Amino acid sequence: MTEPEFRALVLTEQEGGVSGEIRTLTAADLPEGDVTVAVSHSSLNYKDAMILKGIGRLVRTYPHVPGIDLAGAVLASTDPAFAPGDPVLLTGWRVGETHWGGYAERARVKAGWLVRRPPGFSAAAAMTVGTAGITAMLAIEALERAGLAPDRGEVLVTGAAGGVGSMAVAMLSRLGYRVAASTGRGEEADYLKRLGAADIVPRAELAAAGDRPLRAERFAGAIDAVGGKVLAGVLPQLRYGGAVAACGLAGGSELVTSVIPFLLRGVSLLGIDSVMQPLAARERAWARIAQLLPEAALAAMRRVVGLDEAAALADDLLVGRIRGRIVVDLGRRPA
Repeated sequence: MTEPEFRALVLTEQEGGVSGEIRTLTAADLPEGDVTVAVSHSSLNYKDAMILKGIGRLVRTYPHVPGIDLAGAVLASTDPAFAPGDPVLLTGWRVGETHWGGYAERARVKAGWLVRRPPGFSAAAAMTVGTAGITAMLAIEALERAGLAPDRGEVLVTGAAGGVGSMAVAMLSRLGYRVAASTGRGEEADYLKRLGAADIVPRAELAAAGDRPLRAERFAGAIDAVGGKVLAGVLPQLRYGGAVAACGLAGGSELVTSVIPFLLRGVSLLGIDSVMQPLAARERAWARIAQLLPEAALAAMRRVVGLDEAAALADDLLVGRIRGRIVVDLGRRPA
């Protein structure tokens, strides 16, 4: 009996460069795993864009199927935790890097990597959230553990028009926080206000603020998806006892700053990782996200493309020209 075929975006490496093409594969091509998933949706993240362009040597073995996020339904499982038809999602665990990912209509993965989709939460909704959204929620929870609450004052979100930023602005505003959104794209101010931002802070203003160890206390907390000079400019403006959750490096991985805010204002710098989070933390985060963000809110921050279109958007994402989230619909075909 002939095995069913499916479409996949397959990357290959030649002469130090990476290229991709849509290929037809069968289940025999898939890597080992406990659960086979019929993938209906994925997403395009900053890390995906790096992988598609061959940046950072995140992928070491080719041919490779990228896509760090996926959502769909279980086709087959050798693990009793899952049965055919179960709606599932996956983010992290270096899927799409060291293990074939979501840019294919089929994926075979470890059962322990999967999360059941919250009731009533569609695959498209799950991938609008994706790695960006769970990272934003983990950052919010880290700030809450550090003492942040709506009555403590304004919360800053940097890189606010991007994926993590859009999710953070929307969720913080729905949790009752006054949100200041920082962006390098002034034309996105109306979009950010529709998501719930009360104030818009130009990125250049933040980047210039790091030239002094202390500035006027303004932000009770911050979620930083940019890094570099922007993060250095946030620290001197945190209120006493405030904290910043760092979860991105689009603006650079180096941090040139002073210990003065830490010593004189008792501020905290919290590192956020969504890749290796344990299952319990993932399930808690997804449950909160599903309660906070209805479909209408998610639709306002996403653009849906087909698998054939995703790779072409990598350059725009890397230089910050993408608003919100890009959802990849595996069922969409070229016109």
